[in-house]
Parts: sequence; structure tokens; C-alpha cells
Amino acid sequence: MNREKSASVRIGLALGSGSSRGWAHIGVIKALAEIGIEPDIICGCSIGALVGAAYAAGNLDHLEQWALSLTRLEIARYFEINLSLSGFVDTGRLQSFLVKHVCNEQETIENLKKTYAAVSTELATGREKWFTSGPVIDAVWASISLPGLFPPMQSKGRWLVDGGLVNPVPVSLCRAMGADIVIAVNLNGDIVRKHISPKPKNSDPDSMIDIFAETVKKYSATMFAGKKQRNAPPDLFNALASSINIMQDKITRSRMAGDPPDILLTPKLSHIGLLEFYRAAEAIEEGRGCVNRMLPEIHYVAGMGS
Repeated sequence: MNREKSASVRIGLALGSGSSRGWAHIGVIKALAEIGIEPDIICGCSIGALVGAAYAAGNLDHLEQWALSLTRLEIARYFEINLSLSGFVDTGRLQSFLVKHVCNEQETIENLKKTYAAVSTELATGREKWFTSGPVIDAVWASISLPGLFPPMQSKGRWLVDGGLVNPVPVSLCRAMGADIVIAVNLNGDIVRKHISPKPKNSDPDSMIDIFAETVKKYSATMFAGKKQRNAPPDLFNALASSINIMQDKITRSRMAGDPPDILLTPKLSHIGLLEFYRAAEAIEEGRGCVNRMLPEIHYVAGMGS
């Protein structure tokens, strides 16, 4: 594809939220690069903010290698069972990961190789908070702080949580940063219809949510007191995951109805659970596949800006 476009036309990439499904962003970015599209502006929400930061800092290959090496056990080590905390994530271990695989602690948004921004939510007011300057790690932390799993982050006296609560696919932020053509990646487009089905009795857990839920049950019996009912409701983490899926899908549809992207990529990721970060190979491959399925539209729309 011809990338000798007019200097006034800037391509923006809006990377959406979606927890472990976010590794698909790596496949999307690499597939776009292979056809000659390297966005000028990168805006991310939650896991999209994390992958986008690594890309803007020139560390995407490093992040991909780490993601592909993950196992269930390694993911479990990022969680700690302590009910006095405001989240289950081991913040020290996560901070170490961000510094090692995303960008160093001194890196600022202003000095990144590409224009970058991240979105988070102000907990007290529900207002959208955009990070367009300052430390990259702070922007990522604020954007990924999913309530219940990650503790909120304090910035300038305000507590901030996951940007997916207000703007799961930040098309509007891309526009505000100066993008003329916006390519958006919605990771939650096919997950609402994924029904929770009961597992066979005595079956082994086959997802990170199952493993984590079982661990929590062992350490916090009072939270799960009582005998299992015959028609018992979904467990805590399946209910949490499905609720997040529904919320973000509805918010995304509403936001994009008012400010649609020029190209919408929707990888098919409903088979990957909320915390199944060890399934990076599948997610990355589907990210690539999604771009390939949309090639005619991508060439047509991006070509209009040439």
C-alpha cells in the first residue's frame, strides 16, 4: 500500500479494552504494518493502553515474546489473596512487568516515538480522564485499573480506574489528538452472546477464572458460605466477567454510534476468558486474521487519504 500520503492526513489507532483478549492488538498492529500502515497516533483503553504504550515506546516485539511465553502458573503469580486490599493483583509484580516489558519508569508520553494517549475514569465523578502527557507508566496504570482486580490509582488527588467504564474504544480521543482516519479495534464485539454454561461435576478448571475462583474459595470461605444449590448462580468471577463484557459492549456501541471510526476491526475472541493471558498465541493470530478479513475496506478507506 502506498504510504506517501498527504502530510495533513494522520492515521489514528484506537485500541480497545478487553483484558486478556488484548493480546490481539499485537496481531492487529503487526498485520497493519505488513501492508504499509503504521499509525501516527495511538490511543488506548485498559489493555489497549498497555499494548499501545509498548508499541509507541518501540517495545512491541519484546512484549509479544513475553506474552507468548506465559503459562497459567505464571499468570496466577500476579494475584494475591488478601481481602483487605482493594484488588487481587500483586501491584509490585505488575509494576516490575510494566517497567521490564512496556517502558521504563522515566519514559514520558511527550518523548515517545509516536503520539500516544490513554483513557481512564475518575472514580468519584465518573468523568473521563485523558493522559496526553506525563509518565507513561502512570497512564497505563490508571487505564488498566479494573475495579475488583486492580486497586485504583491516585493522580493529582483523584482516584482513577479502568477507562473501559466510560470509553472502551477511544475513537473520540484519537480524533481529539488529531487523527483524520481512525482505525478502531473492538475486542468485545462478539462476547455478549457467550452464555455461561455449567461445568460437568468434578471436571478440571479450564480457564484462569476457574483457577482463580477456586483459590479464592480456599482462602475466603465466608465469601462462598453455604452448600452448592442444584440451580446455583454463576460463581463470582464468571458473573464479574460476563457483567464487564455486557457493560463494555453496550458502552462501546453507544459511543461509536455518535463517533464512528473509519475502519472497525472486531476480532472474534469470545472463546478467550477474562484472565486467560496465557492464550496470547490464539489472540495474536486472530488479530492478524481480523485485519486480513478487512483488507478491502482498509485499502479503500486508507487509500482515500493518500
